[in-house]
Amino acid sequence: MNAFEHAAAQSDTYLAQLKDLLAIPSVSTLPEHSADMQRAAEWLAAHLRGVGMDRAEVMPTGGYPVVYAEWLNAPGAPTVLVYGHYDVQPPDPLDEWASPPFTATERDGDLYARGATDDKGQLFVQVKAVDALLSAEGALPVNVKFLLEGEEEIGSKHLDSFIEAHRDLLAADVALISDAPVWAIDQPSITYGIRGMTYMEIEVRGPRADLHSGAYGGTVHNPAQALCEIIAALHNPDGSVAVPGFYDRVRPIDEEERAALAKLPWTEAKWRSETGAPKPWGEQGVQLRRAAWRPPHA
Repeated sequence: MNAFEHAAAQSDTYLAQLKDLLAIPSVSTLPEHSADMQRAAEWLAAHLRGVGMDRAEVMPTGGYPVVYAEWLNAPGAPTVLVYGHYDVQPPDPLDEWASPPFTATERDGDLYARGATDDKGQLFVQVKAVDALLSAEGALPVNVKFLLEGEEEIGSKHLDSFIEAHRDLLAADVALISDAPVWAIDQPSITYGIRGMTYMEIEVRGPRADLHSGAYGGTVHNPAQALCEIIAALHNPDGSVAVPGFYDRVRPIDEEERAALAKLPWTEAKWRSETGAPKPWGEQGVQLRRAAWRPPHA
């Protein structure tokens, strides 16, 4: 029996184990769930030991702990560092859930629970891949390390300092992030770039006190209107970014990327069903898939 056959034979067991993990309300944004965060970390460490990792432990940070695990019995082979996070967002509003958020429920072939797709489901796939390989073949083709954090949903506040303090421990040839989409059962995705973010605070000041519009309207620029005008000025009428220099270092899309994007099963009809929007917005003449993932946006 190979690893694929083993995983298929154990699918019911794997699903039950995933449901157990999803049942832990590891909500990092709410202090009242601190004990649940610790419980989720300990559950994962115990499970990683159970699937055959040589080392798996809960390691402290300045906030919620990191779960680290390793299997390093493939001398000369590359080392893969698998990243994931076990914390989840709050489930509110509860009245919009068709089933309890921390009771994993199967409907029409899908599993519904908070964390099922961000990110407990994905990281669990990686764990069970290791389980299947070790169970069926007794070894892995590469060395594997796991770094599972508990603060992704609150900005990974202590991850940088943890990595800096454990550079040797986490050293690897490649990192695999288990927090990205899979288009179909036979069409995974490789993310080679992610759009970043810049946070800014704009303060607009007007008159020293509230003014009556009947007496001063039309003579004093309303700060709220000025703020709207500033924000509106970030884009040109065609949806492109109007900030000078914004596109200066953007690499043009090449034919290989165009061909890869064209293979994605993401049509305008699917986009409409997912968004409920009447039509796509953005730069005119930019194909939908390319507009969603390739260029930067303001």
